[in-house]
Amino acid sequence: MTTPNLSTDHSRAKLVEDEDFGTGVSRADRPTSFSADDFSVPTGEEEEWRFTPMDRVADFIGNRLLASPANVTSDSAKLETVTRKDPRLGTVGEPDDRSAALAWEAFSEAYVVTIPNDDEAHEIAVSFNVPDGMHAAHTAIIAEAGSRGTVVLEHTGTGELTEGVEITVGDEAELTVVSVQEADRTARHFSNQRISVGRDAKVKHILVTIGGDLVRISTSVSYQGEGGTAELLGAYITESGEHQEHRIFVDHGPKNCVSRATYKGALQGEEAHSVWIGDVLIRAEAANTDTYELNRNLVLTRGAKADSVPNLEIKTGEIVGAGHASATGRFDEEQLFYLQARGIPEDIARRLVVRGFFAELVEQIGVESIENKLMAAIERELDIAELEANSEEPK
Repeated sequence: MTTPNLSTDHSRAKLVEDEDFGTGVSRADRPTSFSADDFSVPTGEEEEWRFTPMDRVADFIGNRLLASPANVTSDSAKLETVTRKDPRLGTVGEPDDRSAALAWEAFSEAYVVTIPNDDEAHEIAVSFNVPDGMHAAHTAIIAEAGSRGTVVLEHTGTGELTEGVEITVGDEAELTVVSVQEADRTARHFSNQRISVGRDAKVKHILVTIGGDLVRISTSVSYQGEGGTAELLGAYITESGEHQEHRIFVDHGPKNCVSRATYKGALQGEEAHSVWIGDVLIRAEAANTDTYELNRNLVLTRGAKADSVPNLEIKTGEIVGAGHASATGRFDEEQLFYLQARGIPEDIARRLVVRGFFAELVEQIGVESIENKLMAAIERELDIAELEANSEEPK
């Protein structure tokens, strides 16, 4: 299958010496706190906010959030509704920006999903429907040591949702977590998802963003023992006027851990804007780390913009591998010509290129219902692009 012609975008990598820490150059220096008062109100000039349309996020970063609970449903008895005082909450890292701290302060009840170690591969779906207005949700997903399971979080609705997700993967556990953003065009969604990976544990974290006026999701990973593996996958389709922002931070501390991040997006329409930030920190003690991150964006029409910034911060030379790649581009006309020269009409050729662009990522998801949902969204976008192209042709 052919792939689009992609040009390298801006990226940064650095080997940080011991004395550099504490000067503000390290991602590890960013403050964390459960109290919003410990963070100033961002202006948009800060590194972590410079790509965000600040005029559209005031409700998420301003004063105390007056938020109602989201409508949450699940077909599993393993979903518990708990109070803020439940000791299982607030155990995976801390919020690292004001919006995440406000989200922590805003929820009145939380949800806990537990994957037990009982020799069964559990599959649990949790749905968040967000009506008009501001709503808060907090979810803790706990995979007990040695357990196996998949948890799917689906987000729909018309309102605003500020959300925290804590994911604990116990020693030798295998967990897949899928977060699907499929809200209406009026909806806005902030999510702070923090993952703790135990010794010899494996986690696959998947983000699929195919709806919403504005979506900003920050995902962080920390390792609690040697031998942990984290695979972060993301797919997004950004339409006219939408802003979709995906940020990851992988913090390698223990030895012999692995991380892989692969995010792919397609954009079309005026002022469609996607942002991907990939921060990976390899600490001095994290010998034999193996990490790689990749972001690719396919721009389908004029007027769309993709910002992509992968960052590697390395404190030790004793690593297996560390790399990143970032690319953004339009259709390769030579590839389209190649397909058309073999009798394939242009509209079908374009569909083949887009399908091929996403195919490898979709195959890695491993959850059939989510794979089908993403491919259906891709087909819808191709239909829209085709209609727009036909409407622009001279009559």
